[in-house]
Amino acid sequence: MRSHLIQRLLKGLLWSAACWVCLPAIAAPNLLIIQTDEHHYNTLGCYGGEIVQTPHIDRIAREGALCSSFYATTPVCSPSRGSLVTGLYPHHHQVVQNNIPFPDSTVTFASILKDQGYRTGFIGKWHLDGDGKPQWEPERRFGFEDNRYMFNRGHWKKFVMVDGEPQVGGKDNKGRPNYDLDGADATTFSTDWLTDRAIEFIDTSRTDPFCLMLSLPDPHGPNTVREPYDSMFDNVEIPIPSTIRKPEAQIPAWAPTEAKVTIATLRRLMPHYFGMVKCIDDNIGRILKTLEDRNRLDDTVIVFTSDHGDLCGEHGRLNKGNPYEGSARIPFLLRYPAKVPNGTRIDVALSCIDFMPTVFSLMGMRTSNAFDGRDASQWFQGQKVNNWNDMAFLRSTTGQRWLCAVSNRYKLVFSKNERPWLMDLKTDPEEAFNHIDNKSLSPVIRNMTQSLLDYCTAEGDPYGQIPEIRNAMFKQLR
Repeated sequence: MRSHLIQRLLKGLLWSAACWVCLPAIAAPNLLIIQTDEHHYNTLGCYGGEIVQTPHIDRIAREGALCSSFYATTPVCSPSRGSLVTGLYPHHHQVVQNNIPFPDSTVTFASILKDQGYRTGFIGKWHLDGDGKPQWEPERRFGFEDNRYMFNRGHWKKFVMVDGEPQVGGKDNKGRPNYDLDGADATTFSTDWLTDRAIEFIDTSRTDPFCLMLSLPDPHGPNTVREPYDSMFDNVEIPIPSTIRKPEAQIPAWAPTEAKVTIATLRRLMPHYFGMVKCIDDNIGRILKTLEDRNRLDDTVIVFTSDHGDLCGEHGRLNKGNPYEGSARIPFLLRYPAKVPNGTRIDVALSCIDFMPTVFSLMGMRTSNAFDGRDASQWFQGQKVNNWNDMAFLRSTTGQRWLCAVSNRYKLVFSKNERPWLMDLKTDPEEAFNHIDNKSLSPVIRNMTQSLLDYCTAEGDPYGQIPEIRNAMFKQLR
């Protein structure tokens, strides 16, 4: 562990030195991160979605950059969020599964920006302070100075203010907070209410540059949404994934199908899922208009992403937690016209750990803090990066225990209870088959396996020491 800490410190010092050499002095831009929860990338028009019209999210992509292969470092809420805000792998920031609290010493991007004069805030779901639910305004702020509207856990549908304090508006018959809509409208529905608080934050950030993270709890279940979004997609033909039912031989141990997921299930759940996405897009439109009206749009780095995806019936499953595209691949858009050309498309594999070094570089931000991620800012500036290793590394929670190497085209998974699994996203975009026995792909398999072994050594990932995983990797290199 000590050697890994030294390596991280050296990486941080080298990264900081490079920033001092090559970054010109520019006015400090604002930073706005909008993160949704359990959001399938393909519901967005900019990612090819055709059912929900998402013009405001699409605008961020059109006037900025779109990552085609951005992944949740661990496709579960807390570990993914932890990696985004620290730039570290989950086994380094220590939140390796849900409901584990951050260590007190954790440094986030907000900690760094606050120390450099930014007004910092967090609005919405945090999910990095343990079991507290909803737990408004956690005592430990981790750099987010204004966290009045931060709540630790839950997918509440209605919020209200009572005596100047935020509360969950949905209540059961004993007065306890629940996930019911409870008559939520455009002023109290969670997405609208949190967006109102974000607009207030922007409006009161008049002098110092601001850093705001808006964390929306939708479109995570329960699949309910306020009027008129609740009926907007009632007559839509719900797409049924071809992989909703597969032969037993094509079902890996790390993603068994769920009997409850049927065509009828999807026809019942998906219209409201689409409604939640549409509500999110409309509210992002409100934020963009606010920034535009205040002449702050172009001096704000705007990031749109999610913590993980939702399989939405793919592979006979809902939700997340495995390396399939619907679960692990997430939208990642960035608008900053001072540095990022319109319509930039980044076709290399990146993950949550790459956010901090990349966005800090684009912002001209100098720091000696060490990150596990890479600075991909040149890609965002429309430049091709020579000798870039197109590889990102994903890991499971402590349940199934799998490791995954992913490139823009291939995905290789090693797990404790399953043979190696190779996906070819070009020839088999639905990931219906295991291509590990395809001899023509042997060079790809060897390269990805070696990269995964190198990652385990460099980053000290304990999963690399699990005998079944380690032996399977060495077998592929013979």
